Amino acid sequence: MTELLTAAQMRAIEAAAIASGEVTGLELMERAGRGVVAAIFEEWPELAPSWGPAPKPPEYFLQNDEQGLHRAVVLCGPGNNGGDGFVVARLLREAGWHVEVFLYGDAEKLPPDARVNYERWGGMGEVYELCNDSPPEFAHRHLVVDALFGTGLTRPLGDLCFVLRDICDCVDAGGIQSLDDRLPYWPPVVAIDMPSGICADSGRVLADRDFTTNGGSRAACAAADLTVTFHAKKVGQMQSVGALWCGKIKLVDIGIRPPASRKITFAEKVKLTSGGGSAYRRQGHKYSHGHALILSGGIGQGGAARLAARGALRVGAGAVTLGCPPAALIENAAQLNAVMLCKIKSATALSVALEDPRINTLCLGPGMGVSDESRDFVEAGLKSGRTIVLDADALTLIGRDAPLFAMLHDRCVLTPHAGEFARLFPDIAEKLAAPAIKGPAYSKVDATRDAARRAGCVVLFKGPDTVIADPSGRCSINASVYERSAPWLATAGSGDVLAGFITGLLARGFDPMQAAESGAWLHTECALSFGPGLIAEDLPEELPKVFRALGL
Repeated sequence: MTELLTAAQMRAIEAAAIASGEVTGLELMERAGRGVVAAIFEEWPELAPSWGPAPKPPEYFLQNDEQGLHRAVVLCGPGNNGGDGFVVARLLREAGWHVEVFLYGDAEKLPPDARVNYERWGGMGEVYELCNDSPPEFAHRHLVVDALFGTGLTRPLGDLCFVLRDICDCVDAGGIQSLDDRLPYWPPVVAIDMPSGICADSGRVLADRDFTTNGGSRAACAAADLTVTFHAKKVGQMQSVGALWCGKIKLVDIGIRPPASRKITFAEKVKLTSGGGSAYRRQGHKYSHGHALILSGGIGQGGAARLAARGALRVGAGAVTLGCPPAALIENAAQLNAVMLCKIKSATALSVALEDPRINTLCLGPGMGVSDESRDFVEAGLKSGRTIVLDADALTLIGRDAPLFAMLHDRCVLTPHAGEFARLFPDIAEKLAAPAIKGPAYSKVDATRDAARRAGCVVLFKGPDTVIADPSGRCSINASVYERSAPWLATAGSGDVLAGFITGLLARGFDPMQAAESGAWLHTECALSFGPGLIAEDLPEELPKVFRALGL
């Protein structure tokens, strides 16, 4: 797990380091600027002054006195992010680049450290005014640096919509082509901390208007090919639009001590443990490794539950039983071997089955239906006090039944996608869907935390930027973005397998929060291991390979 920061937390960490005498603000700004330049040269070594091919011939560029030099445009804002930009401009100029610097705002109102670096740059080159009326020219440049706002933005940037549009066009047109393919018209874009216009706490665009780019309409914000951030990754870089438009994230150490826990984490890797040791090296028989019961729908409606059952068994539950109506026994028996079967026709039959103390975990919802009988199954499961995963149809039933909702307890895990979340927590979903016109904007992290507090249990809010929270406010993000992007997870049955993974981990002895975090991480890891062409049935079968890679 890697901890993430909000903008306020990052400011507090920097302020504490400065107040302690550990470092000055000017030194932090210098380290940040040097980190950005190093990241640029690492990402595009052909731009570095000491290696790579020679600059392009003169006819490659506009005719001017700087023919043949690498060229950059640096856009500086009115705060310390702009100060970082002035450092980058100075260092690129010292490396032999031709650099054009544009300032948004009044130089007289710059913060003290940013003002120092503004003046240092002033001894080397001009500073032009940045405005919509005369946006800078990006074509025939090698690089655009967005140092406008970073994590400090609290308002929309509609007054720079044409500048932001041009930045977006560079990124959109650049695509995945090589630098030689992109130049001279579409230079790569580097953002310092965040592409301007995106809230660092939510990943949402702060917008009060839209503009047109490449034939479509979008809110006014920039995008980047590379985003360089400092000390720790930011929450908004892993959520919503931020996870899409930051491009690639490069984390730079600026030499300040890590803070205390912030209770928001990003699942880069999980430790598969329960209790005092590894859940996968514990001795015992199958029932000491947990027994999960998963309910299925009737004839022709058992596929989702079978996927969940297979996931629960593969992830480590010692025994898994699929409960189904008597008429569906033959259908399920024809497709299951290691998964046991049990006739469960009514809530009374479920209660009788749960008299077996070896059954320690339930999964209700996948393919179960939303009938009155299904509602009774959910009620019986909640009354049992077992650890329980509630997914799919069970969430729909709870969302429309206040007495059922009131029965949720701290051993439950809810796994809604966006539509199910809106049915469970309509007011929270409405708040999340409202336009973000002021920062920090209400985020998916905020929404999931609020939902977990209200429900009194763990909530896993699914999506490419899955967020998991418990009632205490503990929160983590399992985002399938950047190097963990796995778009082929958007396939029928994928969510049923995830429910099965969580169920199996709960049966194995994981606490609800850890089971949800670990299940979500393994879900993405299996998809990455398999690759494109994935279907839901492949996910459980990829687990052994993933476990071997983890040394289990």
